Amino acid sequence: MPSLLLDDRIFMGVSTRPEYLLLKYGNRHGLITGATGTGKTVTLQGLAEGFSRAGVPVFVADVKGDLAGISQPGTPEGWIVKRAREIGFDDWANDRFPAIFWDLFGKQGHPVRATISELGPLLLSRILDLNDTQEGVLNVAFRFADDNGLLLLDLKDLRALLVEVEKRSSELSATYGNVATASIGAVQRALLVLEQQGAANFFGEKALEIADLMRTGTDGRGVVSILAADQLMRAPRLYATFLLWMLSELFEQLPEIGDPAKPRLVFFFDEAHLLFDDAPRALVDKVEQVVKLVRSKGVGVYFCTQNPIDIPDRVLSQLSNRVQHALRAYTPRDQKAVKVAADTFRANPAFSTAEIITQLGIGEALVSVLEDGGVPSIVNRTLIRPPSARVGVVTPEERQAVIDASPVGIQYNQVIDRESAFEVLQKKAAAKTAPPAPQQPPSPQSQPEPAPRSGPPRYRQDAGPPPARRSNRESVTEAAMKSLARNVSGQLGRALVRGILGSLSKGF
Repeated sequence: MPSLLLDDRIFMGVSTRPEYLLLKYGNRHGLITGATGTGKTVTLQGLAEGFSRAGVPVFVADVKGDLAGISQPGTPEGWIVKRAREIGFDDWANDRFPAIFWDLFGKQGHPVRATISELGPLLLSRILDLNDTQEGVLNVAFRFADDNGLLLLDLKDLRALLVEVEKRSSELSATYGNVATASIGAVQRALLVLEQQGAANFFGEKALEIADLMRTGTDGRGVVSILAADQLMRAPRLYATFLLWMLSELFEQLPEIGDPAKPRLVFFFDEAHLLFDDAPRALVDKVEQVVKLVRSKGVGVYFCTQNPIDIPDRVLSQLSNRVQHALRAYTPRDQKAVKVAADTFRANPAFSTAEIITQLGIGEALVSVLEDGGVPSIVNRTLIRPPSARVGVVTPEERQAVIDASPVGIQYNQVIDRESAFEVLQKKAAAKTAPPAPQQPPSPQSQPEPAPRSGPPRYRQDAGPPPARRSNRESVTEAAMKSLARNVSGQLGRALVRGILGSLSKGF
C-alpha cells in the first residue's frame, strides 16, 4: 500500500508499483512537462507538499493562482476521492501546509524587492531588451557609480545616474569609452516602459533575504513560499529575470554541503520557456552552470513547461527526475517534442514510450526518477496521487489571513528609502546653483578651535552613537561581493562582478 509516512521519500503515484522520489536525490533537479490541462499543476503541488512534509522549504511561482490552495485544507470529494481509491492511497487525508505569499507588486502578498545594484547591468539589460551598444552605456553608468560611491537602489537612482552620465558624456568617454547620448535616451525610454509594467515596486529596499525563503513552520514542515505571478506574467522578461536573479542569489549565498539527506530548498520554475526565449548563448551557458553547481548547495531546481524542447539540451541533461504528462502530436514541432521527451527516458521494454506519451489521460504521467546508486529508474506509466491540500484558488479573505499571520510582514511591508544616488546627485546640483554665502569677518572674541586629537574619530557627546544602517545592503560594492566577502570594498570590489551571472562579459 502506498504511504506518505516514509521519511526518506515522497510518494508520487502508482504504476505497476508505488512510485517514490528519494529525498536524497531531490537536489538532482527535475522536469515536469505536458500539454495544457493534462495535470502538471497537480503533480507540482503534490511534490511541493511532499517536500514541505519532509521539512524542506519550497519556492514556487503561482502563474495561474491555483497553487495558493496549498495553504488551505483539502476536501475529500469528487475526483480526489476517486483517484485515491483507484491507486489504493488509504493514507490520504485533507491537510494544509505553512505558506508565505509574495508579490512583486505588493498586492497579493508581501512585496519582493531587489536593489538596482544587486541585479546588475547585465540582467537589467535583459529585462530592458537592450542592444550591445545600449548595454555598454549601462555598464559605463554602473562603473561610474562604483567609482564615485553612488548607491543604486531604485529606478529614480538609475535615472538620476543616467542624467549625470549624459551631462558628463564627453568627460566620461575619455575614461570609460564612448558614451552615446542617443543610447542613454534609449535606456531611459526602456526604463519608462518597465516602470509602466509595475517594475518600480520591485526595485528598492528592504531587499529580499534568501534566508526568509528557507523557513520551517512550528510543526517542522518546510514553509511554501508562493509568488503571485498571474499579473507578473504580463511582463515575461521581468518574471524570468527575477527568478534567474533569485537562482543566482541562492548560488552565491549558500555554502557548499555536497549531497545532503534532503534538499535545503526546492525551487519550482513554472513557465520555464520564458527563461530561454530568445536567450543568447552566453546566458544559457550561465544558467547551465548555475543549475549544475547549485546542486552542491543543497538546492533542487524543478522546471515546469509544456514541451521538453523548451529547455536547451545542456540544461535538460542536468534534470534527473522526470514527470511527463500527455503531449499532442498534431504538428511537426509537436512530433519532435514527443520524440525528444521519449528519448530522455530510460526505456521500458513493456511499451513504446513515444506512443504512450500521446495516449496518457488527465492525471497520468510517465515517471522516471533516480533510484539507489543515482541510476534513473525505468520509465513507468503512473497515475499521479491527489494532493492533500486544496487544489485551486483561495478567497481574498483566506489570502489576507495567511498574510496577516506571516512571520516576515513587518520586515517587508514598509518601504525604506535611504540616501542614495538620487539624493546625492540632487544635492550636488543644488550646491552648484546656490549663490555663494557672504563672508563674515572673524569675531575678535572668537577663540581658535583646539587642534584635533590624534587617534580614532570621536562623536559629539550629544549626538549619540553613529546611526545604524537601515538596511543590510550596505553599498554597491558589497552587493556585488556577497559571494566572496560581505565587507570587501575599494578598487578590488569595483573590479569584481555582481554575482555569478554578473560574471558575463559582452555577449548578452
